[in-house]
Amino acid sequence: MRWYVRELTDESAYDRYVAYVRHEHPDAEVLSRRDFERMRTGRQEADPRQGFRCC
Repeated sequence: MRWYVRELTDESAYDRYVAYVRHEHPDAEVLSRRDFERMRTGRQEADPRQGFRCC
């Protein structure tokens, strides 16, 4: 149940990011969770298909 809720809310996105970077680019620095969320939010706001945030 926990896995399903995390996938549904996309809370597991950071975990997937870390696994990807460590596997595909082992020498690259992994962003902190805070920096990852900032990057992700910035990308979502820049994409016109995502719509606009209300707050």
